Amino acid sequence: MVSSYCPDAIEATELAGEKRRGLLAFYDLDTPVTLSRIKNRENVDYIGPRGLADFDLVLSFTRGAALAALKTELGARRVVALYGHVDPAVHRPVAPQAHYAADLSYLGTYSQDRQDALEELFVRAAHRRPQQRFLIGGAQYPPDFPWSPNIYFVRHLPPSEHPAFFSSSRLTFNVTRASMARAGWCPSGRLFEAAACRTAVLSDWWPGIEDFFTPGSEILVTSSDEETLAALDLDAPEVARIARAAQQRVLDEHTSDHRAAEFCRHVGASAPRAMPELLEA
Repeated sequence: MVSSYCPDAIEATELAGEKRRGLLAFYDLDTPVTLSRIKNRENVDYIGPRGLADFDLVLSFTRGAALAALKTELGARRVVALYGHVDPAVHRPVAPQAHYAADLSYLGTYSQDRQDALEELFVRAAHRRPQQRFLIGGAQYPPDFPWSPNIYFVRHLPPSEHPAFFSSSRLTFNVTRASMARAGWCPSGRLFEAAACRTAVLSDWWPGIEDFFTPGSEILVTSSDEETLAALDLDAPEVARIARAAQQRVLDEHTSDHRAAEFCRHVGASAPRAMPELLEA
């Protein structure tokens, strides 16, 4: 398998094609970005001049129109979605930590194509609720970020601290990169991680979100600072109910074991008849 952002992806593709011993797969972990670069004739250093035509199977982190575009724009023969996932043995409810306590938290590295939504849906709400505590964890935030006294910041947050970060939040916020939101069917791994920690998630809306969590009962959705404030005003039993429902949905459908099983099914369905050993594995 070759993946997007692999430093030697083109060379690896050529070598695997020459020494073919089994099914050749490509996993695009950021399909909307790949397609945008192709459309704008920008360099995509993990896809060669033949596009994806030499792969038996192409896996995409997103679904929707992106799957058809991988065929029409890059010549992929068989394309299926394989989403993010979570290991519930790693991401699980833990004891809250006072330094991570928040009415609404957000965990994510700074990204310009998330900034507008982050400001509209998170920062504005914080400015309107000075008595409540907001928390951002991540890196690369610029000096001119619109902080306020009630928005606290954790610069370095190792993965081992993510469960404590989520478990200490009454609600946690998810915002999607603009290109991913436009494409739809783009669940961030953070969604599954937070839900697995039994933390209620407030997310921006994007096409397909209801395929992963039911809005209003397993996830809260916001498209304005008013809706963010409404979510913050929900009583504790309702927030806890949503958190429990989201955790159960993740355990039922979105664990690493589920994705591994899906991957095996896709490989089995894509294995050429000339390679029966793959079908028997």
